[in-house]
Amino acid sequence: MSQSAVDATLAHATHATKATTSVSPVSASLAHHGVSAGQSEPADPILFVTSELADFVKVGGLGDVSAALPRALLNHYDMRVLMPAYREVLESIWPVHVIARLPGLADIPACDLGRIELPEGLTVYVLICPELYDRPGSPYLDEQGQEWEDNAIRFARLSLAAAQMAMVTPEVRFDDQGWHPDLLHLHDWQTGLAAGYLRWNNDDTPCVYTIHNLAYQGLYGPEYLSRLGIPDSAFNTKGLEFYDRLSFMKAGIVYSNHITTVSETYAREITTPAFGCGLEGLLSDCAGKKRLSGIANGIDDSWDPQTDAYLACAFATNDWAGKRANTAHVRRMFRLAVSHGPLFAVVSRLVHQKGLDLTIAAAESIVRAGGQLVVIGCGEPAIENALRNLEARFPGAIGVHIGFSEREARCIFAGSDYLLMPSRFEPCGLSQMYAQRFGSLPIAHRTGGLADTIEDGVTGFLFDELSQQDFQKAIDRAFRIFGCTELFYAMRRAAMAIHYQWRLSVTPYRRLYHQLMVPAGVTTHSLRHVSI
Repeated sequence: MSQSAVDATLAHATHATKATTSVSPVSASLAHHGVSAGQSEPADPILFVTSELADFVKVGGLGDVSAALPRALLNHYDMRVLMPAYREVLESIWPVHVIARLPGLADIPACDLGRIELPEGLTVYVLICPELYDRPGSPYLDEQGQEWEDNAIRFARLSLAAAQMAMVTPEVRFDDQGWHPDLLHLHDWQTGLAAGYLRWNNDDTPCVYTIHNLAYQGLYGPEYLSRLGIPDSAFNTKGLEFYDRLSFMKAGIVYSNHITTVSETYAREITTPAFGCGLEGLLSDCAGKKRLSGIANGIDDSWDPQTDAYLACAFATNDWAGKRANTAHVRRMFRLAVSHGPLFAVVSRLVHQKGLDLTIAAAESIVRAGGQLVVIGCGEPAIENALRNLEARFPGAIGVHIGFSEREARCIFAGSDYLLMPSRFEPCGLSQMYAQRFGSLPIAHRTGGLADTIEDGVTGFLFDELSQQDFQKAIDRAFRIFGCTELFYAMRRAAMAIHYQWRLSVTPYRRLYHQLMVPAGVTTHSLRHVSI
């Protein structure tokens, strides 16, 4: 690489570092909607409904978002979270206080509603229904990796509870010192029916519905209409019917007031056939009516290499000796040989969406070029087995851990030089943000949130065509940059300087909540007496 090219890229990276550390003013956008950035507005009650919360259980990014976003909004709203009382919740150190009994509907059983107080003032309501939630495995899959057969009932129960808490009815004895939500913020298909249960009972409580991954839709046969207490009139193309099945995801889209996704690019992508999963027509209509927007996720302040207690050695920008100490630690963790070559990493669910077939195909070329590869994650058995085979073929150069550990994941982000993310689609992606904060440069397909958070050649590497050839070219570029120490360190500095703080995401959510609650007149919540 010529010196002029190095100088140009260094200048670009330095400019990016300065640009990404500045904070955009938010006062004007809030003032436009009658909210001053500095004012202390009334603490409107909002219920955040999710199937995961990282404080207790996390399968993917939803758990991280559910733990961080409500806390980031606590300064502005009386934010509370609703989730199922999984086994991990019941066995946690936090006491559960039962405060209400929520009735059932059709085949959906009644359940108790518990309350937990978490640090930083976050209140979490949990649905205590042992026959649905107190079991081994993950929130969605059994120990054999198969979907729980009663998932429709399990997550209809979650949706129904959210609707019952928003409505005031003679049947529902929910009273937590007079607290009732003025708005529901629903997340992914597991909560989509909540908006439907409200509308089918003539309740207009505003709902925001966030799509974290459109590919998972919660599709069930029409026999579930009666089992879940859904009126027959809702089973049509303008309701929740989707190719002769009922769709929890579509219910959330149709019956909510506004739909968000977790990046601006993904919001555009899902209106196209390539990414819309059959719902692109509906989502295009939502976009045309200004009912669809993209709001990027942030990451919490614990992702800081200077303070992270999980790391072998804390380090700051320009402390490359500290970074190398973490690299050596990861090599020991995976029993890799001592090497001066780059360390590539995968921290991911091991599923087709994540492009692991491309990574597996590229692994040998990485090793032949003098690199090493570590992988942590779990998922599809075929992918897990292929990775184990690679580890056996290249001992000392490839290390694989099937499973997940937060501690190990953080160590890998801190110790790796490059993070591989050849995802077929990526609604937002958090791993690339974690990697950048810890000085690991992402190599990623230009899609969704990856396109929004990585500047090619400055804070990582992007490739356009989802092909082995384009992916390999990006890896080859990374090898060349690694050999140019000054340029490599400049990119690393630029990546570490980016701060994906949740407070930057709070502003558009505040604006959206304000738009929905003020026209609805819910600052003085209207009481409705309907049966559900």
